[in-house]
Amino acid sequence: MLQLVATCLFGLEKLLGEEVEALGYQRLDTIDGRVIFEAPERSVAVCNLRLRYAERVLVLLGKFPARTFDELFEGTKALPWEDWVGREGAFPVKGHSVKSTLFSVPDCQRIVKKAVADRLSSVYRLSRLPENGVLYAISFFLLKDVAYLMIDTTGVTLHKRGYRTQAGIAPLRETLAAAMAAMSRPREDVLLVDPMCGSGTIAIEAALLTGHIAPGLARSFAAESFGQLSPAVWREERERARAEIRPYPTKIYASDLDPSCVELARENARRAGVEDRIDFRVADVRSFASPVPGARGTVVTNPPYGERLGDLEQARELAAAMGKAFRANVPAWQLYIITSDESFERFFGRRADKVRRLYNGMIRCGFYQFFRRSGNLAE
Repeated sequence: MLQLVATCLFGLEKLLGEEVEALGYQRLDTIDGRVIFEAPERSVAVCNLRLRYAERVLVLLGKFPARTFDELFEGTKALPWEDWVGREGAFPVKGHSVKSTLFSVPDCQRIVKKAVADRLSSVYRLSRLPENGVLYAISFFLLKDVAYLMIDTTGVTLHKRGYRTQAGIAPLRETLAAAMAAMSRPREDVLLVDPMCGSGTIAIEAALLTGHIAPGLARSFAAESFGQLSPAVWREERERARAEIRPYPTKIYASDLDPSCVELARENARRAGVEDRIDFRVADVRSFASPVPGARGTVVTNPPYGERLGDLEQARELAAAMGKAFRANVPAWQLYIITSDESFERFFGRRADKVRRLYNGMIRCGFYQFFRRSGNLAE
């Protein structure tokens, strides 16, 4: 059995933990942006292929107190790096330090690198390690003077599914879009609509989710070059994931005022293999109406944030127009809207039933959720 660490954007730990447990693995701990769990070796392939909300999957080689550089060096050197890194293996080191005595990341990188090199040089009886073979990226995380030493199995971060070669003006991480779609609780008899689709990320992730399509099927991972898992395991897990894809009767609609965005979204959906699951249209959210008259529906969207003053004014004008259209035309629909504007509710004209704090990369956002039928502006 391995101990693995799945990292995620802040605010998605609960969803990621539930996803890990749904795969049948035992969760050991949850800390900010990380879920630690125990699972068999095969889970490296399973998790990289299937986890929707994770950014990376790492093997945890060990953790230990590290209040001094000596403790960091000796603790790192004591770990069995040779179980993973071969004699020609390359092992660059990156890491983070949070609320720890050892706060200098470059110094910690040098210490960890030297400790691993000393260990491998001793095991392989080499005075100089060639580092011209398979890449094993080492990651350390110092939290409150405890060091976590890990090997990255993912490579290119998991939010890069492979279908989005271009993004719109305000790109939303695929992992966050997947979480937003999941939190909107998509149902078979309810439309799911993104009326400001941009590059189509929310609609595409909703289609992947409702179709039980593993998000990593179209890409490769660093651990496919490792010797620990045979290529047969990766083939078997990909085949098993493909066998679970199913048609799903949720109707997904994506629209945008900009025709070029709609075309980009459609092309991204084609690369993701879900173009036939999404209805793309050119439309203005200011005059939003249900694409199917009389249908029940849910809006999940990412309007412009307006990080600069002029843009902020335009974003707030758009929020007001959007709120007016929703109240007039789809008053019973549920709405899920992400924005970094803390005054959003005031301009939208309605108080959210729930606000969840999420991060789009480093941008702190509110995920405004409206469950009840809309009423007066001051409700």
